[in-house]
Amino acid sequence: MAKDYDLVILGGGTGGYVAAIRAAQLGLEVAIVEKEKLGGTCLHRGCIPSKALLRSAEVFRQTKEASAYGIETENTALNFSKVQERKQHVVDKLHQGVLSLMKKGKVDIYKGFGRILGPSIFSPIPGTISVEYENGDENTMLIPKNVLIATGSKPKSLPGLEIDGTFVMTSDEALEMDSLPTSILIVGGGVIGIEWASMLADFGVEVTVLEFLEQILPTEDVAIAKEVEKLLRKKGITFVKGAKVLADTIRKEAQVTIDAEVNGEIQSFTAGKMLVSVGREANTVNIGIENTDIDLEKGYIQTNQYYQTKDSHIYAIGDVIGGMQLAHVASREGIIAVEHMANESPYPIDYHNVPTCIYSNPEVASIGYTEKEAIEKGHDLKIGAFPFNGIGKALVYGESDGFVKIITDRNSNDLLGIHMVGPHVTDLISEAGIAKVLDATAWEIAHTIHPHPSLSEIMGEAALAVGGLQIHG
Repeated sequence: MAKDYDLVILGGGTGGYVAAIRAAQLGLEVAIVEKEKLGGTCLHRGCIPSKALLRSAEVFRQTKEASAYGIETENTALNFSKVQERKQHVVDKLHQGVLSLMKKGKVDIYKGFGRILGPSIFSPIPGTISVEYENGDENTMLIPKNVLIATGSKPKSLPGLEIDGTFVMTSDEALEMDSLPTSILIVGGGVIGIEWASMLADFGVEVTVLEFLEQILPTEDVAIAKEVEKLLRKKGITFVKGAKVLADTIRKEAQVTIDAEVNGEIQSFTAGKMLVSVGREANTVNIGIENTDIDLEKGYIQTNQYYQTKDSHIYAIGDVIGGMQLAHVASREGIIAVEHMANESPYPIDYHNVPTCIYSNPEVASIGYTEKEAIEKGHDLKIGAFPFNGIGKALVYGESDGFVKIITDRNSNDLLGIHMVGPHVTDLISEAGIAKVLDATAWEIAHTIHPHPSLSEIMGEAALAVGGLQIHG
């Protein structure tokens, strides 16, 4: 069977299904090929389930600390099976919402594995999609005018470190744990590793983080990373930095043990389980890239600013092209790609205006250059910072650790970067985002009236601090 479409999307994750919605709005006839469930990694194995677990961990921690608020609780206990049930309920509800959106947009869904074919009887150019089904049904041939590759990524491991799902896990397997270990080794102190470290520590698990570099969260501003490490150490998390894990030394008995080289010495580390969190790799294998002229670099598909590949009718977005590998970035890339193929005039992404968030406790959010990056770019800096302990709402809320840091150019007054660590900063960062998009200055943020009492007041104070004019500090 063969069917024609204006657009066929390989992958029904966040980037893919958002692109499908936008394409349907533009009047295109659209199909998505997805071998698993719509929503992809973000909905089923990433953003949503991990944040649901983080929320349960936060409530558990706050309940244990309730006496500080004048609320007496006794015999507080964690029922992890109910934690997992709630997580799945959230995922299932959102999944049904995505299915409804596809029905509303009249987007056809093919549940199977899509492979790009080269020139054939179906088309003189590469791009026909062969849909292969697990049940062995005859392949369906989709003949599109345009193709959008949105196949996402999967967790990396280390050579020689086999993921067995029992002792050694990636975040995929960790999300499905039916019980919590008493202790865990986390290999990698990046975003995913730190979120899991924070969550599991709040659940009462003994956590050790082994990080190869000398800074956790290596893409964050140095001051932010130091503050996060300090606050997570208060939770009892152990950090071992400069640790080169020796994968071939792993031993599994009742627990898992591995050696690491730390400062030239070999040390052994033992825990109930190990979580490997060393990044993600693009899903480009076996999807038919070899049947096209598409260029790959370090495993990632190369595109222009409108996400066209070397085959101009084939586009690619999201994790599969590398870059920031964030769901909200993939969504915007998908919209731009679809608008471009529909002969609209989309505005390309300025990736320095994209906010990033880490949903640990404390939360972290940032946009633009770090202080180090801004100096390397040759800027003469003027910096303001303000702590949450000077904000009334933070004291009322009971979480006053952390700060906001604003980096500006001394000569132009341009905002170069805004970095936050503390309560609800993953929400507060949106003000920084609109300030960057509108090319605002610190003066304009400072003269925006922020409601009192609110956590948002810290933006005004940090902006005033750029000129040494902060009111409450």
